[in-house]
Amino acid sequence: MNDYDGLLDRALSKITQSTGTGERFELPIAMVQIIGARTIVVNFSDVVDRLNRDPHHVLKYLAKEMATAGSYEGGRGYFQGKFSRETINRLIGVYSNRFVICPVCHRPDTRVVREGRLSFLVCEACGARSSILTT
Repeated sequence: MNDYDGLLDRALSKITQSTGTGERFELPIAMVQIIGARTIVVNFSDVVDRLNRDPHHVLKYLAKEMATAGSYEGGRGYFQGKFSRETINRLIGVYSNRFVICPVCHRPDTRVVREGRLSFLVCEACGARSSILTT
C-alpha cells in the first residue's frame, strides 16, 4: 500500500493545474501596439472569433466609442490615435455585455438577428429574444 501512495503522489504532481476560472466563456484580452499615431489590435481576429461576432460590427462599435476611424486588415484592427490596452479591453467588455451575453440567462450562446431596421439578440440556450440598439 505504501508503494501505491507514492505512485499516486507522483501522478498527482505531474498533472497541470487549470489556469482558467472555470467559466465556459472568458472575455478575450486584446494585445495592443501603439505605433506612431495609430493603435493596432494585433489579435483582433482572435477576439472576434471568441466573441462569435462579425469583425466589422466589433470594429465599428470600438471606433464609434473611441470617436476615431478604424479599419480591419489581415486579422488586425487599426485605429487612428493612441489608446491604451486597458481602454480597448474595457470597451470589449462593454461590447460583450451589450451584444454577446444574454440578458436573461447570462450565457454567451447568442446570435444577432436583423429584421428590417431592428436587431434582436436571440439566445440559443434559453430562447430569449431581446431588442438591441445597433451601432
